[in-house]
Amino acid sequence: MFDLSRRGLFRVALGAGALLGIGAKERPAWAEALRSAGPLSNRDFEPLGGQPPQGAMPSVQDFDYQIKYQRAFEAALWAMPALAIYRFRAAALEDLGLRDNDIIAYSGVATAKLEATTANASTPYITAFTDLQAGPTVLEIPPAGPDGSLYGQVVDAWQYTIADVGPAGLDGGQGGKYLFTPPGYDDEIPDGYIHVPSPNYRVAFAFRSVRGPGMSEADAYTYAQRLRMYPLAEAANPPEQVFFDPIDTRYPTMPLWGLAHFENVHAIVTVEPVKAEDKLIMGMLATLGIRHGEPFAPDPVAERAMTQASYDVWFYMQAWYDNFPEDQLFWEDRHYASLLQADDNNTFTWTYEDRVDTIERAAEYFWCTYMPRMLSENPATQYLMALKDAAGDPFEAGETYALDVPADMPVEQFWALTVYDRATMGFIYTAEDRTTLSSYDVDGMEKNDDGGVTIWIGPNAPEGQTANWIPTAGKRPLPAMRLYGPTEALNSRRFKLPDFRRVS
Repeated sequence: MFDLSRRGLFRVALGAGALLGIGAKERPAWAEALRSAGPLSNRDFEPLGGQPPQGAMPSVQDFDYQIKYQRAFEAALWAMPALAIYRFRAAALEDLGLRDNDIIAYSGVATAKLEATTANASTPYITAFTDLQAGPTVLEIPPAGPDGSLYGQVVDAWQYTIADVGPAGLDGGQGGKYLFTPPGYDDEIPDGYIHVPSPNYRVAFAFRSVRGPGMSEADAYTYAQRLRMYPLAEAANPPEQVFFDPIDTRYPTMPLWGLAHFENVHAIVTVEPVKAEDKLIMGMLATLGIRHGEPFAPDPVAERAMTQASYDVWFYMQAWYDNFPEDQLFWEDRHYASLLQADDNNTFTWTYEDRVDTIERAAEYFWCTYMPRMLSENPATQYLMALKDAAGDPFEAGETYALDVPADMPVEQFWALTVYDRATMGFIYTAEDRTTLSSYDVDGMEKNDDGGVTIWIGPNAPEGQTANWIPTAGKRPLPAMRLYGPTEALNSRRFKLPDFRRVS
């Protein structure tokens, strides 16, 4: 038997030293320590590693809840782009009673009844949805001309742009028939179509009907009704197009938070193809009772974890914008950020060769929908979100703020200031039903000596300033200055918009 006493080990060490030519005078300190020590205990033979250090304790007792909560939190961040666009279609079908291929066309600019993330109240919207599980879909775009044109994007189920339309789109302003085909479609494409293969089944579009010179909103609405959307299978005899005007109807498109958040996640992933980079998340969702092609079946622990994780993601996103990275501000000495925060490739996917950045992607789709395919160095519009006041303090509910808008704003078309509810990123319901003031309103506003105007935002209008006031109804405001046709002075950052001043 082996002698495992310290004396035995010492003899082994001496023998090894002799083999290596080490004499007694050259013995290392560890050998001397072994010679003088007593017998070894069991503790001396514990392996290196393999367990936490003595005294370590678990941070939680309910590991089932903990793992389900962690996976739900990550999945909610991951799904943000798809959730946002899913709600547009779900609300159209469930709340407005429409069907796929019906077209929503606003007869005027949106009011607070369009419950949407950072929508504009300056140009009328047009939108529709289709499900390519039923087969390819045709979208007919009218040509651009003196009577109007369209601007906008067609997006897939992950809200990634698959086609631009109009003068800047695939049709080049000539109009035409776009043909959207489902994943894996390999039938012959008929002549005369602009083919757009979709990586997902559910497709949506959002357009703006751009008024030509001298045109009214009514003219833009009439132009929008030249759109057509129908199945390719019915192209020989297209059905009569259904249009719906929700101008006086509540259209609730915002994401739902809580367990409904994950019911919507299930409605997405159970239909759409799974990309290779998403398989890890799909494994996490399986732990929660969400599997591709199977019913929504979470256990009580998963339901509790998903509900709390959804709420926490909302709070986390709010904190993200409270601590917005200073190096991403539009001007280093102002408190504005561009609404369009693109990834390193100037796109909006945050998908790289080595990773997918789900946090930055979630943050962008938390406060914006229908991004362009790529962010231009000189975009046709700039959306500047005011995140803090001139003192560097976050905006507060119930307070009044003022913005001095100079007369020489750097725009070729017009500017518009919209105030959103910071909690929802959507319009604020008020008795005045006013969400926006723009350069079109200046003639009816009180002007400053330099020809500019001061716009007030808060729960009440300062005396004599009603025409210059956007009500906030006690909500925490998120002001957004939109600039249509920005000039070089803005795009080069030479022009600087003043910060908001807190006045109460």
